Amino acid sequence: MPRSTLLRQRLLTLFLAAMLLLFSPLVLQFEAFGRWLGIPILLIYIFAVWAGVIALAAWLVSRGAD
Repeated sequence: MPRSTLLRQRLLTLFLAAMLLLFSPLVLQFEAFGRWLGIPILLIYIFAVWAGVIALAAWLVSRGAD
């Protein structure tokens, strides 16, 4: 399988996983937890997932360039 096709498949999988983590009923579970150091847990979850998706996408793209 060509590397570009494999990279596209991995990025598509990452996109679908991000959509599942950010736009599913799972997100509403974090709303009930309250706050941690004055910051809502829901906000921490959303930014952590967002940062993780960006980091994984950067790693995939840089690894695919080899």
